[in-house]
Amino acid sequence: MKTQNGSKLKTIMGARRRARECALQMLFAYDIARPTVTELVETFWGEMAEAGDDVKEFANELAVGAVTNLEEIDERIRLRTEHWRISRMAVVDRNLLRLAVYEFLYQTHTPKTVAINEALEIARRFSTHEATQFINGILDAIKRDLETPAATQGLRAAEMAHQAKQSG
Repeated sequence: MKTQNGSKLKTIMGARRRARECALQMLFAYDIARPTVTELVETFWGEMAEAGDDVKEFANELAVGAVTNLEEIDERIRLRTEHWRISRMAVVDRNLLRLAVYEFLYQTHTPKTVAINEALEIARRFSTHEATQFINGILDAIKRDLETPAATQGLRAAEMAHQAKQSG
């Protein structure tokens, strides 16, 4: 038997999972067609009228935030996927990574472990078993980067070396 509070928590978590799935679908559409953010949101919700306001609000926040910060997010992913170009990753997988990294960086009220677990649950639904292992490994490494000052300094040095190599 569930308590009222337990049931409410499950409902909230279900809405957030649904919002993450919607945000993933928006990022997928953005990745393929590159519409403006306004067009992306309007087109998506014009076709998906079933979601409640809380789902729409959180999904929009995630998708628009990820698109707006795509360069920084992709750089963090790129530094942890040495032998994988982001453009060669499966569209679903790279956009799940982007969503979780956006949450790491800008949704600080969401614990990083929760963002990872949510990405893995969504990957199980929309991608492959191998993808869950791939996504978990990358997100765990990025999480460590963000939580360890020494690792962050090493990451900055790697970023500067990469930028120097590209410009030189």
